[in-house]
Order: sequence, then C-alpha cells, then structure tokens
Amino acid sequence: MFCEDLNLMAVRLIYMEARQQGIAVVEARDNHGTDQEGISWLLSTFTWTRSPMSQLQPLIQLQQTTEPLLNVQEMQFWLDKAVAWGQADSPETQKDTGLHLSRLSSYLQQLLIHINNTSSTTETMKRLPYLGQFLGRLCWNPYVTADDTSRRLLLQCLLGLYSEHPSSAVERKANQWIRKVLCQLATEDDDAAAQALMKCVGVPPKEYHLKVLRKMVASLQENIGKSCNSLGNINQRCSCDSVLATSEACVPLVTCPEAAPLIGALLQRPVTCVRATLSEDFLDALSSAYSSQGLSLEEQAVVSLWYHSLSSLEEAVLSLLESVLPPNTGSAPLTLEQQVAQSLLPKACAQHCSIFLVVNEIFRSVLKQAEGNECVKSLIQTFTSCFLKEVALLQPQKCASLKMFFPQSPQSLLLPLLTLPSEMPQEAWRHHLNWLSSSLQRLTEEEEEGDGSSGTRGHHKVFEAWFLLVRCAHWVQVTVQLLGTSGHEDCGPLLWLLTFYYHPTNRGHHRALQLVHVREAWDHLRSLFLDLTHPLSVDHLQSMVTLLSPHPQQPSPFPLLILSLLVSFAVFSQQSLSGSTQILQTVVDQSGLVDEAACVLDSLELRLKEGSCLSSVTNRVHLRIKALQNTLTHMHAA
Repeated sequence: MFCEDLNLMAVRLIYMEARQQGIAVVEARDNHGTDQEGISWLLSTFTWTRSPMSQLQPLIQLQQTTEPLLNVQEMQFWLDKAVAWGQADSPETQKDTGLHLSRLSSYLQQLLIHINNTSSTTETMKRLPYLGQFLGRLCWNPYVTADDTSRRLLLQCLLGLYSEHPSSAVERKANQWIRKVLCQLATEDDDAAAQALMKCVGVPPKEYHLKVLRKMVASLQENIGKSCNSLGNINQRCSCDSVLATSEACVPLVTCPEAAPLIGALLQRPVTCVRATLSEDFLDALSSAYSSQGLSLEEQAVVSLWYHSLSSLEEAVLSLLESVLPPNTGSAPLTLEQQVAQSLLPKACAQHCSIFLVVNEIFRSVLKQAEGNECVKSLIQTFTSCFLKEVALLQPQKCASLKMFFPQSPQSLLLPLLTLPSEMPQEAWRHHLNWLSSSLQRLTEEEEEGDGSSGTRGHHKVFEAWFLLVRCAHWVQVTVQLLGTSGHEDCGPLLWLLTFYYHPTNRGHHRALQLVHVREAWDHLRSLFLDLTHPLSVDHLQSMVTLLSPHPQQPSPFPLLILSLLVSFAVFSQQSLSGSTQILQTVVDQSGLVDEAACVLDSLELRLKEGSCLSSVTNRVHLRIKALQNTLTHMHAA
C-alpha cells in the first residue's frame, strides 16, 4: 500500500534521522545517460529545491578558537567557491564546479570526521563559525548535490550538527535552521523549475515518489547498519543514536512494502549499545500491522520483533492457543505440529532464551487453569517437540544450556525427561521409566508429608515436575506402549507414572484409589487382548465401556487414560487384527469416544515416526494403525 502523503512522510523521515547521524539524501535515479542528459535527469529527481540566496544567512557568528582542527583558510577557500557558484549559472560555473567536486568531497569527508569527533554542536560552531553558511550554500547548489558522494557527505555533515537534546541557545538555533533546511530539501511544491524538468523527462509523479522512498529507505538502512563507534571515545557521537530516531520515523511507513528492508534491518540490528533502542510506537505499530496481516516480514524479522516487543510475543502465543484450541474440538496431531512449526515460535524460543521463558510462563498459567484439558497438553507437548528440534539445528555456541531454558524444573529430572527415546537403547527404556517413576513418587511423598510452607514448596516442585512430564510426553507414550506389550512382570512403576500424568494432584487423597482403577482397567484389557482362543466376552467388553464412563459417586481416572491403554493393546498386542478392531470398535462406539480414539491413534503414529517404537515390530505396528484408523474413519462418517 502506497502512502498518500509521501512528502510529509519524507520530511518526517529525514527530520527524525537528523537526531544524530547523517544519511545519503534521497535520489531516485537509475543509470540514465551521462553528461548533459545525466545532469537533466539528476536535477529532475531531487527532492529538494533551490532557495533564494537572501535566505542563506550565516548559521552562527562566533569567534574562532585558537586551535581549530581544520584549516580555516581552506574553509574560507571553499566558502568563497560556494558563494561564487551560487551567484552565476553559466557553463563556466558548471565546469568549475565539476573540476572541484573531487577536492570538495575530500574536504567534506574531513569536515564530517571533525563534526563526529567533537563533543557537541556548540563546540563545533565555536571552532568553525562559518560552517552553517558553508553547508547551507552547498545545499542549494544543484551541481554539487547532483554528485552522489558530495551529496551524501554534505547531508551527513549537516545532520551531524543536529542535537537530539539541545543544551544551549546555539544548539537550539542550529536545530531550528537544520529543520527548515531539511523540510525544504524534502519537498518540491514551490519549485516550478523542478516540476518542469520532471515533466520534461517523462517521470510520472507516483513513480518518482516511489523511487524517492526506496532510495530514502536504502540510505537509512545503510546508516543504521554501521557498527557502534562510541566504545573508544566517550566524546565521539555514537552511530547508535540514529536507531531510535529512524524507528520513530518509520511509524507511518510500517505498511509500505518499500520500507520492509529498513524495518527488517532495524529489528535485526545487534543490540551492542544502550543507545540502540527502538521506539515503542514503532514496535506497537509493527505488532498491530503484523497481527492484522497488514505487514509481511521475513522469518528472522518476526523473531526479532518478538524479542523487542513483549506485547507482540504474548499476542502471538495467545493467537496460537486460539487457533489450535477451538471450542470442544482439537487439532489432529500432524496438523497441530504443522501449525506450531509455522508459527515460528519454537524457532524464536530456540534462538532466544528470554522468548522461551515468556512462552513457557504463558503455557504454565494456562495449564494451571486447565489441568485436565488434553488439547492444552497436546499443544505443549507438540511445541516442546518442535522446540527441541530447533535447538538441535543450532550450533552449540549459539544456544543457551537447557538448564537456562528450564530454571524451575527439578534439575535431576531435566535431562532424563528431555532425552528422546530414540537417543538410548530400546532395552533400557523400562529401566529408565522405572527410575523416572520412583523419582516422581519421592517428590509427591515429600509434598504429602510436608507441613506448612514446606508443603507449599513441595506442591510447587510436584507441579513443575508434572509440567516437565507434560512437555516430554514421549516417555508417556513409551509407557503406554510397554504396558500394551507387558506380561506378568511388575508394571507397578509404569502404571503409577501413567496415573500421575493424567492425575497429578492428590485432591481428596484419591491417588491410591485412582491407581487401583487403572490397574483394574489394565487387567481387563490384558484378559481381552491376550485371550487368543476363546470368543470375545460380552461381559468383558461391557466392563471396559463402564470403566471408560466416569462415575459421579466415586473418583475415576480420566477416560483418556484408559482409552490410551485400549489403543495401545489394540496396536501392540498379539491379538489378531480383526479381533483388535472388533474390541476397539465396540468399546469406543458404546462409550462415545470415536473421535478421541482417532486422535490417540494419530498421536501414536506421529510419535512412532520419531523413534518411540520397538524397531522389531515397526512394520506390523504401522499396518495395524492404518487399519484401525480406517475403521474409526468409517465409524465417524456413519
């Protein structure tokens, strides 16, 4: 979208940039000819006008110091030249200007260094009292400003004199004059000659203004890309001072496609100096435009926006929550993973620990309010999986340690839970899960046995341990898988771990009773799926339906826990596929959990692709999953 009043924005853009550092003033020229043709083109594409000489009074008339940094006689030489060039418009004057441009550029470069190395505008004007008149006369000379190098240095000198916080009458007067000059340079309304030349070379006004904006953006982008130069000399002006001013100037341009490169450069500029801050108005405007899809940013620019703007990051996380958690439904696991990855939040969290901590705190708060919401848990699990993948892609020196990402998690459980099943031998899974189960049991016992404040601390530890387990649900998936393939060996630790995952709190001291119900359900499932000779018992099937239905008079484990065990037995047991299909179909149909069973199957399939499955049964398992998915799909359609 092209901004309607480009002139006003150009004024503001150049003016705000004048806070400390200079830019190469805009020209909208392509390579169009040379010599006289080139001069005509250049004159037609300037955004400034020639002003009457009567307006060019000396900026400040102060006595010269005894030890100027520049040769005063050379300054007088160039001032005389500027006066002579401005009093005549003839071929001889043009020729003389051209012959001296190279020397003039060299002198302007020295002048720029002097300005930047001087502590204040007041000090600069004391040493060079005729500096304002000299710069002013050159600004109105089209043959000087037609030269790229001279124009860039000239405006950098002029803008380098601008004081962001004027501390004297000299600096206030200088600022007033500089603003007036910049406004005149950025508009062409009163210059009939420039309008005529632009019409003569056939440049449409809209095209002209677009070229002006692009060049302006390129100039500002080049300037903010400079490294911090204030580290070695406290009296030297810092190039970072222009970052805040430039970001403020970009506020009305955030939805202009032409400004996208500059916006990206501002957002991604390394924060090496306390002065390199971005305007809050700029960040708010970007956040609003991006959330309303009125702004297109590159991936890294979006990450940088979240790094700079807490409100923008919070809005992105809440938007993700809303998109994947519609009322009464949940996203399919594969779809959820795609949505989470496309949100860029996992990548941003991997690159910036501070972003991860904010996102983590939002998830923690939501989970506390919706402890039993499986959609919330699925989102957190998927997000963590995507996050760990992004961390693995980073070079070690560019990524914070995992302890910094999870400062509140029990450190003894951190690495064991974050370790993926595929990263250890399959024969070690049961031992690993038994250890996790016993560690979590100790935490819960400390909570229950604690008193007063220690109990409060214990409760916090238990929640953080459970929160970490929710994040690392790959081990819960392995637990369910092992329970679906286990024989008569002791499965107490695995059943306890699964119960804790679905019922972490001990409200009413019912954890022991919950565990009894879980073991009862597991025994029923084993008898159903391991009996390969007799026809299916209707009574056994009905008992499973009853277990999947919550009882208001007594505590019951969440139906999804038993459903997960049911799906695991259907997939991993030695029962025939037809028998497993009949059991699953009958139970989920009568209990009304067809959609939930399909979601569990999809999640299982996704996790198996990530290595959470015994390799010896992989092919068989995938074939059974596909068959069971087809059955549930037909049931849903019916």
